[in-house]
Amino acid sequence: MGRVFVAGSINMDVVATADRHPRVGETVAGRQVLYFPGGKGANQAVAASRLGARTTLVGRLGKDSFGAELKTFLGEQGIDLGYAVETAEAHTGTAIITVAEADNTIVVIPGANGLVGADDVDVVPLLAGDVAVSQFEIPLPAIAAFFKRARAAGATTLLNPAPAQKMPSELLALVDILVLNETELGVLAGAELSDDDEAAKLIDVARKLQAREDQTICVTLGKRGVLALAGREEIAVPGRPVKALDTTGAGDCFVGALAAQLADDVPLRAALAFANAAASISVQRMGAGPSMPTAAEVAAVLER
Repeated sequence: MGRVFVAGSINMDVVATADRHPRVGETVAGRQVLYFPGGKGANQAVAASRLGARTTLVGRLGKDSFGAELKTFLGEQGIDLGYAVETAEAHTGTAIITVAEADNTIVVIPGANGLVGADDVDVVPLLAGDVAVSQFEIPLPAIAAFFKRARAAGATTLLNPAPAQKMPSELLALVDILVLNETELGVLAGAELSDDDEAAKLIDVARKLQAREDQTICVTLGKRGVLALAGREEIAVPGRPVKALDTTGAGDCFVGALAAQLADDVPLRAALAFANAAASISVQRMGAGPSMPTAAEVAAVLER
């Protein structure tokens, strides 16, 4: 079984819950404030580790109370933190999240995550069979350096381009598996997409975005499931109807679960179904990192 190496953000999520989201310029009364370990990189690493993959997290933390709390939590999840560097140059990354009506709004302050560079990823011991995962909450040059090393080592590269932004074609060409939602697909492809577009339209846009004939593009559609274009093959995984409590981190759960399955050499179609089930569990719990399920929980859902 290969390892999962996640190069990405490590944040403390400060979550405010309310009955509804405020309009612009409006103040509403909240219900409670909660603190959860988060950051897309950390969330994906937690998901992969809880699902049985040997997982290493590469990133940066501030030398502050949030950083200390996050190190303790991540270590307790069995994640290798040997490449998570503490720095006094910036505070630990923070996300301010409002949860209302089972949906969320998020403002991310990068902090130490913005200092991750090629030096941080150059020393990571990637091997053939490993899965290298990243997202857009660290600088793009660091991701490119990480993926160049991964491909040279024979590892699989998996990118979650969120928060959505344009990326250089050179970086896209380094990606073996691209996992994104329809909004992110629209940004990267320069297409107008909505959450009720037909599967055929999404696949057509994904096909135009493909940088290589063997590249896989997975489009996560929430309760509608997942669509994937694997080279020329089209794969559809139906959604799983559940009562969502907090969707924060659902995409990260999917990415971490998919990486764990691929590191275990599970075929793509089965890996996508497993990741979809894992994400359906995570949305029924509060918080990002703490909501990630175990392999036994996912197996129970799939058996049902």
